[in-house]
Amino acid sequence: MDRVSAFDEPLKKLLGGATAKVMAEHLDLHTVGDLLHHYPRRYEERGRLTALADLPLDEHVTVVAQVADARVLMFNNGRGKRLEVTLTDGHGRLQLVFFGHGVHKPHKELLPGRRAMFAGKVSVFNRKMQLAHPTYQLLDTADTDEATEAVDAFAGRLLPIYPACKQLDSWRIAKAVDTVLPSAQEAVDPLPPGLREGRGFTALPDALLKVHRPQTKADIAEARDRLKWDEAFVLQVALARRRYADTQLPAVARRPVPGGLLDAFDAKLPFTLTDGQQKVSKEIFDDLATEHPMHRLLQGEVGSGKTMVALRAMLGVVDAGGQAAMLAPTEVLAQQHHRSITEMMGELAEGGMLGGSEQGTKVVLLTGSMGVAARRQALLDLVTGEAGIVIGTHALIEDKVQFHDLGLVVVDEQHRFGVEQRDALRSKGKQPPHLLVMTATPIPRTVAMTVFGDLETSVLDQLPAGRSPIASHVVPAKDKPHFLSRAWERVREEVENGHQAYVVCPRIGDDDADDEAAGKKAKKKDPEAEGDKRPPLAVLEIAEQLTKGPLAGLRIEVLHGRMNPDDKDDVMRRFAAGEVDVLVATTVIEVGVNVPNATAMVIMDADRFGVSQLHQLRGRVGRGSAPGLCLLVSEAHEASPARARLSAVAATLDGFELSRIDLEQRREGDVLGQAQSGVRSSLRMLTVIDDEEVIAAAREEAVAIVAADPELEHLPELRTALDALLDKEREQYLDKG
Repeated sequence: MDRVSAFDEPLKKLLGGATAKVMAEHLDLHTVGDLLHHYPRRYEERGRLTALADLPLDEHVTVVAQVADARVLMFNNGRGKRLEVTLTDGHGRLQLVFFGHGVHKPHKELLPGRRAMFAGKVSVFNRKMQLAHPTYQLLDTADTDEATEAVDAFAGRLLPIYPACKQLDSWRIAKAVDTVLPSAQEAVDPLPPGLREGRGFTALPDALLKVHRPQTKADIAEARDRLKWDEAFVLQVALARRRYADTQLPAVARRPVPGGLLDAFDAKLPFTLTDGQQKVSKEIFDDLATEHPMHRLLQGEVGSGKTMVALRAMLGVVDAGGQAAMLAPTEVLAQQHHRSITEMMGELAEGGMLGGSEQGTKVVLLTGSMGVAARRQALLDLVTGEAGIVIGTHALIEDKVQFHDLGLVVVDEQHRFGVEQRDALRSKGKQPPHLLVMTATPIPRTVAMTVFGDLETSVLDQLPAGRSPIASHVVPAKDKPHFLSRAWERVREEVENGHQAYVVCPRIGDDDADDEAAGKKAKKKDPEAEGDKRPPLAVLEIAEQLTKGPLAGLRIEVLHGRMNPDDKDDVMRRFAAGEVDVLVATTVIEVGVNVPNATAMVIMDADRFGVSQLHQLRGRVGRGSAPGLCLLVSEAHEASPARARLSAVAATLDGFELSRIDLEQRREGDVLGQAQSGVRSSLRMLTVIDDEEVIAAAREEAVAIVAADPELEHLPELRTALDALLDKEREQYLDKG
């Protein structure tokens, strides 16, 4: 068997069809290599019991514990049977429950004093943690061959507990690992020998053996150190090669012309740029002046002035004879950007028009819902070069759209754009255009190095002068209904003082199949969002309740993603003009909506949204000189993780701090929506939040190796590992950067 193929062997061959099918469908494990990289989540010591007190709710867990008590109870006038078993570990207790015909076997086997491994999903019933119908394996009896094997296999050893699923318990995964473990000897080592010896790492086959079947805790530490490094290093080599390839591409250097459009714009600015804006602008203009494409990620808090920095870069490119395109994720946002940019530029945005400035250019909008005539004119302005700046949605990427000379692409809210979209837009230039990616989702440094590792990063962390602080509070609607009444009074007070308010809901409400924003996703994620299982609150219902009830007499309008684009734009325009007091909306307002007079926001079912989403939403208020107020309404239980999340959001306005909290709570879950998917599927041992030093060191080594040998001709094993990491799908996810 050659060195690669042992890892590529399908699991079906070794484990049989049924087990392989479950592994493929539920754990995404298809080959021997996949299973060998499915590492234990933690280890139990034989004889030492798990802490039952801190089991996570609604997760599939494996515990080792002792039976304290078991009793059969009758219900339904004696027609139904229920077996209740209480487990203990000396500190906490956990209840197991079995019903109906499933009572017989456990009743005989789970006697007080018995020890076993139990696996199941943790739920709460009558305020007590329980596992309903868990699978179990006795550890202190020789009743069955399987139990004897389990004891023999694990006696005196650390017991690996694997990430499991309902269909496949941890101990069955352990048995499958035993079957494929001999193949670990044939692992191809991606680390160059010099690097491995220099850092004193154990060999890869040895690390795989030690992580799955450790004899001591030192074995685990040694294996983890090595496997983390592999993941960080191979990923950073992939990113370093992308950066290197990008530096080999040609691009037109775009230097602003003195006395041109940019200078004219700067001269009419009514304020000075913050130090941060000046520093980041310099980084961008330095990049634009080089003859290979800029690839820069600009992250900045909501309201830190990213659009201003991007606009100045666009004007500089227009000065240099090129065109600039700004890509926004939604029509509402594209229209908003178009409006605010033309307002900021004034007569400079009316190049070639009556009353326009001689130095000016045309700024056109291009979206899917435009009328035929307006669209035809916009396309003509682009192809002739009449329009220096175009702002649009992915409609910009269609084949029909031709540019005169595309020099810069600005992508707003990057993680909403797929790879194909970015590449399609880049192919519109005669040579690859420069690329500036903007996001208001604060990204911890390690995530930026991992997910956006092929982009240079600039951070805007100062708020411009004149922005007001935002007070945030959690409103526990279930425990203290009078708090919610007070929330509506506060909204009314803001309106009476001449201001406006947003009310945000997770769902639209005219069709339960569609949860436009957080509904579906968060509902799955947060089982503790109550036992009554009510659907998330909806815009249309809440708007009606408020109109008839606590906000009667105020001018209330709704806004959501399924409205006709013209209607959406009309509502937004009237809200911006102050003709609407309260806007009841879904998360369509999350990004970029700018109404300085809006001072209050009430987020209904706030526990159904993620931390960064709440932070983004909150950034819509306090944009003027009056202080902002954000009320997070939730029915989640006070002790639940959902409430802890909301309290964290209420406690700080620092987006980077929140993104750390978010990452710690969800681990790598989906830090940036899908942007991380491919990366995540390759990170099994590395945790982006804890392993900053490993990632930074791996990045340095990777850069040095790629600079010396861009094609990795002298490192065939590293190439093999890269090919395995970057099968086509993952290659594309990395391209997202």
